[in-house]
Amino acid sequence: MNLKRIFGPLLTILGIVGLIYGAYLFLNEEPAWRMITVSLVLGLIFFSSGLGLIKGTQDKS
Repeated sequence: MNLKRIFGPLLTILGIVGLIYGAYLFLNEEPAWRMITVSLVLGLIFFSSGLGLIKGTQDKS
């Protein structure tokens, strides 16, 4: 069982959720820039690392 095949989509989904949550905070809350920045940066990191794992994982059939 290859863990990269599990963690790639999981990190991508967590990244998307983080980006959506950061956008929601940006549009609807009063300016809490620290929370908005942290959620957007973590979402971007998770999303990009998940896509990197998906792209870099090779099928060995």
